[in-house]
Amino acid sequence: MSDKEKTAMTGDAPVNTGAGPTAPWRPGVPVRRMQLKLHQWAQADALHRFDDLYNLVFDPAFLIDAWHRVAGNAGAKTAGIDGLTVAAVETRLGVQPFLMQIRDELKGRTYRPAPVRRTQIPKSNGKMRDLGIPTVKDRVVQAALKAVLEPVFEADFLPVSYGFRPNRRAQDAIEEIICLTRRGYHVVLEADIEACFDNIDHVALMNRLRTRISDKHVLALVKAFLKAGVMHHGIAKDTATGTPQGGILTPPTQWATSASR
Repeated sequence: MSDKEKTAMTGDAPVNTGAGPTAPWRPGVPVRRMQLKLHQWAQADALHRFDDLYNLVFDPAFLIDAWHRVAGNAGAKTAGIDGLTVAAVETRLGVQPFLMQIRDELKGRTYRPAPVRRTQIPKSNGKMRDLGIPTVKDRVVQAALKAVLEPVFEADFLPVSYGFRPNRRAQDAIEEIICLTRRGYHVVLEADIEACFDNIDHVALMNRLRTRISDKHVLALVKAFLKAGVMHHGIAKDTATGTPQGGILTPPTQWATSASR
């Protein structure tokens, strides 16, 4: 680990304090501060590989922030294969013990993601789309992992890239097209990758992650989510390729494979 990473992960940024999930800070502030540092380091050196990120995934501040994101999501009322919703965690388990258990499992390297619950939702064209619903526990870990990885890979994108990026929407891409037409461009090309999420190659994805991440525990955690499998009508199925649509990490897997300066 570089000297600047050591500095930020100790006294310079109040993230790795060792405090429990009841620490009296405003959710998100320490996380945003650390994300900014990660992004700045990634921008400063396009070849830099981050080698000490795993402890951030189970840091109390990151887990608190991840919980708030999961609990505030529209899917909070939906359960994974364990039958637990966000409300059930709050009433039956308690948020603090729940997050402490996650932290202990991640820190002790005993955490294992569960298979996602597969269901189907209708598409606008009348066809059905497979949707993977992780457990609330796995959603929290995914949200924390995403908070660590996203600022690193964000540094590698071109300004004209809008897909699956924070603070960017399809409307922004439309505005970009409008601006270009006013400058004399007249052709818009629309293309789509058929069944993109279903066919993402795990080896290619992991190789892409390794260009920026050398922390073996972070890489192992991403791989564990890729290989967690799906559960449909009580039958478990392995996932040799692809990422189930519906998980928090699904969009980042696409930007990780396509990030480019």
